[in-house]
Amino acid sequence: MKSRLRLAPDDLLRGAVYRRLWTSILISSLGGQVTMLALPLTAAVLLQATPTQMGRLTAMEILPFILFSLPGGVWLDRVRKLPVYVAGETLLAFTVASVPLAWWLGCLAMPWLYAVAFTIGTVYTVAGSAAQVVLTQVVPRDRLVEAHAKNALASSGAEVAGPGVAGALIRLLGAPVALLVDAVGLVSSALILRGIHVVERPQAKAGASAFWADLVAGLRFVVHQRLLVALAVCVGALQMCHHAALVVQILFATRVLGMGEQAVGMSYVGLGAGTVLASLLGDRISRRVGPGPCLVLGFAISGSGWALLSVAPAGPVGVAAFVAMLCLFGLGAVLVFINFLALRQAVTPAPMLGRMTSTMRWLTLLPAGPGALLGGWLGDHVGLRAALAFSGVTALLLSLVAWRWATIRGVRSLPQPSRVQGAESLAEGTV
Repeated sequence: MKSRLRLAPDDLLRGAVYRRLWTSILISSLGGQVTMLALPLTAAVLLQATPTQMGRLTAMEILPFILFSLPGGVWLDRVRKLPVYVAGETLLAFTVASVPLAWWLGCLAMPWLYAVAFTIGTVYTVAGSAAQVVLTQVVPRDRLVEAHAKNALASSGAEVAGPGVAGALIRLLGAPVALLVDAVGLVSSALILRGIHVVERPQAKAGASAFWADLVAGLRFVVHQRLLVALAVCVGALQMCHHAALVVQILFATRVLGMGEQAVGMSYVGLGAGTVLASLLGDRISRRVGPGPCLVLGFAISGSGWALLSVAPAGPVGVAAFVAMLCLFGLGAVLVFINFLALRQAVTPAPMLGRMTSTMRWLTLLPAGPGALLGGWLGDHVGLRAALAFSGVTALLLSLVAWRWATIRGVRSLPQPSRVQGAESLAEGTV
C-alpha cells in the first residue's frame, strides 16, 4: 500500500517550489468553494435577487476581463509576476471579508455585491494571468499538461470536501459570515506564495508609445496563430454557455427543485467528483487521444450536463440530475482547460507569455458577459429551463463544430514555440 502512495521519482510534487505552489492552490481553492456558494446564495436567498440581477452579478465579475486584460498583459510582461500573484490573493481576502462587514453594518445590498464581483474579476484578470505565467517559470514546458492536471486535482480535492463544509458553514453562520473562511484561506495562500523563489527577467519599462506597441504586438501574435484563434473561438463559445447556465442553476435548484442552502452546498460534491476524475485521468486521456480531441470531448460532456438538467423534473430525480449536471460539468471543464492552457502556453515564446495569456483570456471571456445576461433574460422571460437548454444544446453543437475543425482535432501533441513561424519577431513587436 505504501508503495502505491509513494510519489514517482520524477513526480512534479517532489520539487519544493512546485509543491509550495500546489499547496497554495489547494488552500485557496478550499476557501474559494465557500465564496462560490455563499456569494450567489447571499444574492438569491438573503437579497431575493431576480434572474436578471443574478445575470448582472455574474457580468460584473466578467467586465474587468474585457476592460483590463489587454493592458494588463503588457504590464505583466514588464514586471515580476509572483509579487502580483501574492498581492492579488491578499486583495481578494479583504474583498470577500467586506461582505459580512456590510451585512453587520446593515448596508448589504446588490450594488455592494456588484462592487465585490467587479473587484474579484479585476484581481482574477491581472493576478490570475500572473499565476498562469508563474507556473511556466516553475514547470518545464513539456510537462504543462501534467502540471495543469495536478493543479486541477488540488482544486478538485477542494471541490469534494469544500461544498459540504461550505454548506454546513452557511447553515450555521449564514452565507455572508461564511465568506470569512475564504478570507482566511486567501491570506494563508498569500503567505505560502511569498516563500516561492523564481528567476525571471521582465522587459525594461518604456514610454506610452512602446506600451501600446507591445499591446498591439500581443494581439498580432495571437491572431497570426491558427491554433490560438481556433482555441479562442471554441473556448469563448463554451464560456458563453457556461455563464448562461451559471446565473440560473442555483435559482433552478432553490426555486424549481425546492432545495435548501445546505442541500445545494452538498450537491456541489458532484462537481468535485467530476473534477477529481478528470484531474486523475485527464493527462492520460490527453496523451492517448491528443490534446485537441480531449478538448472536444470536454465540450460534449459539459453540454450533456446542462441539457440533462433542463428536462429534470422536481423531486428526488431532479436533485439527482442537479448533482449529475455538476459532475458532468466538472469532468468536461477540466478536460477542456488543462489542454487549453497547456496548448496556448506551449505554443508561445517566453517574452510573449503575459500578453498572450491576457489576450486569450480577453477573447474567451468576451462572450461570457453576453452569455450571463442572456441566461438571466431567458430565466426571467422564458423560464429557467430555457436558459439551461440553450447552454446544453449550444455546447453540444460546439463539440460537433470543433470536431470538424482540423486545427483542433488534428492536435495530437503539444507544439513547440520554436516551430511557430515569426514568433521571435512578433515577440519583439516588429511584425
